[in-house]
Amino acid sequence: MTKITIIDYGVGNFRNVQKAFQFVGATAEITDSVAVVNQAEALVLPGVGAFGDAIDNLRARQLDTPVLNAVKAGKPLLGICVGLQLLFEESEEMGHHTGLGILPGKVLRFPYGQNLTIPHMGWNQIEARQEHPIMAEIEQGDFAYFAHSYHAVPTNSTDIIAETEYGAFIPTIVGRDNICAIQFHPEKSQQVGLQILKNFVTFAGGA
Repeated sequence: MTKITIIDYGVGNFRNVQKAFQFVGATAEITDSVAVVNQAEALVLPGVGAFGDAIDNLRARQLDTPVLNAVKAGKPLLGICVGLQLLFEESEEMGHHTGLGILPGKVLRFPYGQNLTIPHMGWNQIEARQEHPIMAEIEQGDFAYFAHSYHAVPTNSTDIIAETEYGAFIPTIVGRDNICAIQFHPEKSQQVGLQILKNFVTFAGGA
């Protein structure tokens, strides 16, 4: 079975994500080692907090280049929450920050003036926009748990796998080729979250 390598760059719920993967039968390790990431079969980039701190930590630990190399090599990658946002080119969160640029697009704050509670926190529904292995056995309108104030705006609509309505429809699952990323927290999303992680293990060749 494919081993799942969870990248520890100091910002994320690494242990909870690891336990969730283990619950669905996957072998999952946490590492901040460049050498281990370079040798990984499939990677998970989790994250919580601010985009700027996350990308700074990733670069300070010299883990950005191994991630980019893994993607170029065709290795499966799953981004979670801020880990999704880091895949894009830039973010406006507390200033301007440059992301990994794996997916074209930017990360913007939810707009003011729409009677929205920010952060977007709690349960909300997922609406599929295309078929994808990460969505296997996920029903239209299933609920997942969110906690974020910023959201991705992909340049290419073809990178949007699923959306969630919060003031407007926002991308909550994105991906292309060997990359998948989810804005919600699978480790907090009960059966739906566990199914998503199980789907990634299958997507990564671990079925």
